[in-house]
Amino acid sequence: MGMMSEFKEFAMKGNVMDMAVGIIIGGAFGKIVSSFVNDVLMPPLGSLLGGVDFKDLVYVWQEAAGDVPAVTVKYGNFIQTALDFLIIAFAIFMMVKAMNSMKKKEEEAPAEPPKPSNEEVLLSEIRDLLKKD
Repeated sequence: MGMMSEFKEFAMKGNVMDMAVGIIIGGAFGKIVSSFVNDVLMPPLGSLLGGVDFKDLVYVWQEAAGDVPAVTVKYGNFIQTALDFLIIAFAIFMMVKAMNSMKKKEEEAPAEPPKPSNEEVLLSEIRDLLKKD
């Protein structure tokens, strides 16, 4: 089997396609959450904390000297990224919880008993005929 046909077989498997769709949707969802945190959540939170813009929160480790730039720790950006992560993780948790709930309802639904085989039907008829006599 050639490498191209092997790759085609691999790429067309259901799991690979599902994973690709999940990654694309996850990337788009991440952008939405980042926008929500940066544009909706953080401005009011910064305003409540005295007009602080979290992106501007830095700790200067070493001041700039001549041509050497300052060494800074951008902990405000870290706070925003951590909030992004927490919101995404919570949203994914809620989706998985909903899916598990739906799956559980399907499992709880009583399954139809299996139909008896032809042999069982014939044996039941023979038994019933023997009971009559």
